Amino acid sequence: MTQEKELKASNGYIMLFVFLLLFFGSIISFAMTTNPWFIAGTIVALFILPGLILVNPNESRVLLLFGDYKGTVKQNGLFWVNPFYTKKKISLRARNFDSERLKVNDKLGNPVMISTILVWRVLDTYKASFDVNDFENFVVVQTDAAVRKLASLYPYDNFADEGLDEDITLRSSVNEVSDALEKELEERLEIAGIEVLEARIGYLAYANEIASAMLKRQQATAIVAARHKIVQGAVGMVEMALHELSAKELVDLDAERRAAMVSNLMVVLCGDKDATPVVNAGTLNH
Repeated sequence: MTQEKELKASNGYIMLFVFLLLFFGSIISFAMTTNPWFIAGTIVALFILPGLILVNPNESRVLLLFGDYKGTVKQNGLFWVNPFYTKKKISLRARNFDSERLKVNDKLGNPVMISTILVWRVLDTYKASFDVNDFENFVVVQTDAAVRKLASLYPYDNFADEGLDEDITLRSSVNEVSDALEKELEERLEIAGIEVLEARIGYLAYANEIASAMLKRQQATAIVAARHKIVQGAVGMVEMALHELSAKELVDLDAERRAAMVSNLMVVLCGDKDATPVVNAGTLNH
């Protein structure tokens, strides 16, 4: 037997009634008649009792007979099985696993802190019981291994100065990274009969030793990008101003005055602070 087999157990209520009738009937009869044969009835009743099992919703019982797998009871209710069976309870309910924060290296070698939230449940009780030593510990170890592998496949973020053109990053591509993590965990946990319901990144940040430097780097990247937009807009506005002045012939500017006007406009439009105008009360040459 290398796969799960669902076992149909006998009705436990009938055997419970037989146990109660045989046990108390034998005691009462022995007390009334002192016939030693009624003691055998009590022994038979006590033999019946260990065979009763109660299976709650989303639970199961894996049954073994002297090391031989006989099947799994998944149906809910009170049942009776061979009293010599070894009965192992395995929950089929969905479980949450919030992993510890691990320090790993991303694709660029930057140390990051990362953790995952995994929702899983047992799908195959045979694999969970016999193909791995401890399926709960197996989930913990394989989840950590999958997170380490995932972090090494993607950069934390894109930086223009590194020439990266990654479509998927750990920080911004939440859905894509989660899908990749689920697929990796499904392959790893299949051997233990575990079904992965959901896997998500629960925590993600740079490690403490580089967090401050990376924050400054992100701020610098944002400032450079903003400056780039400002310069593009300023050049367009200066070009438009010169074109309108020439088209309407409001003023005749030579090359030197055009250069001075462009310089002044660029300073005004690209400066961090509001410009303070200087009123020229003389001529254009003074």
